Amino acid sequence: MAKKLQRSAPVPARGSQGGGGGGRAPRRRGGRVKSQLITDFTVQLSTLSEAGIPVVRALTILEGQTRPGPFKDILAELAEDVSGGTPLSEAMAKHTGCFDELYSSMVRAGEAAGILDRILTRLAAFREKAAEIRGKIVNAMIYPAILTFVAVAVVSAVVVFVIPRFQEIFDSFDVELPDTTRVLLDVSEFATQRWYLVFGLPVVLVILHFVLLARSEGYRFRIHGLVLRIPLLGGLLRQSLVARFARTFGTLVEAGVPHLDALGIVRDATANAVLAQGVEDVRRTVREGEGIARPMADTGLFDDIVTNMVDVGEETGELDSMLLKVADAYERQLDRRIDAVFKFLEPALLLFMAVVVGFIVIALFMPLLEIMNSINTQA
Repeated sequence: MAKKLQRSAPVPARGSQGGGGGGRAPRRRGGRVKSQLITDFTVQLSTLSEAGIPVVRALTILEGQTRPGPFKDILAELAEDVSGGTPLSEAMAKHTGCFDELYSSMVRAGEAAGILDRILTRLAAFREKAAEIRGKIVNAMIYPAILTFVAVAVVSAVVVFVIPRFQEIFDSFDVELPDTTRVLLDVSEFATQRWYLVFGLPVVLVILHFVLLARSEGYRFRIHGLVLRIPLLGGLLRQSLVARFARTFGTLVEAGVPHLDALGIVRDATANAVLAQGVEDVRRTVREGEGIARPMADTGLFDDIVTNMVDVGEETGELDSMLLKVADAYERQLDRRIDAVFKFLEPALLLFMAVVVGFIVIALFMPLLEIMNSINTQA
């Protein structure tokens, strides 16, 4: 079982370091390059490299078939820099918004070992797998997100526009209102009179939340730790983070990147501040001469299966193979858990909507029944 998370100070992200090399500095360009476009480029470049086509010619071919835009300009600069004698990894390191440190480091390792085509193939497989997992999570969340948005919109419309009409009816009759009806009417009155608080305050809080996430390391660390403790969803996120850590670290080790450098790259590529701090703790301990498995266990982020497989990998000299096996196993479990969690989440949301709507209907129609009975009695 995993230990409790250690609450240590978050580690600041290390800036990506672009290599030196010749060539001019990259031009300023607007627009964002889609991740899928980079993945497709990696697959195509690995295919051309395996066919024995030189890198410069491969880049020229791919630049020629790319639609005009920021990525086409980047490929043109890559081809120009490489043709001028700059290593591909250094040319890519100039474009950190497109090729992150993980990407350029793996290319650098492939160039040093003379196996660039194999490294590109592994990198393409890595990106495709990451995109597949990300796509499954996004697709699974679409229906619950739409359902939640519709529910909030409908309930807000009822509270703001419908319930005040019922209040006018109740005021015109001398009838004792149940407590549930009074609560509902009070909520509606507050929402209509203080609408700027009810609808504006959440927007302000959301904006403030994202600003603090971007600027405050302490706030980001606490929020990321809190998210990992959310029932069901926190477990999914933890499993996804461990799988990504294992696949990224294993791919880098397989490519020949030294362990300390690989851990640094994994730390910088991690979106979760708690995992980034845990990886930094592991890296600091490994720098002092210890193995990787024990400090991984001490972080409380990795369960016994992961740490024991890493331990065996270190003893047998097959750390990369063990890490990739961990990634495969966790990704298969993640697929099953995503299906199970969202199959539970959808009916849970529907049940919650039914309870809210049922409460509103009962609270509104109970006084109406009393009014109708009083009218019939008087008649």
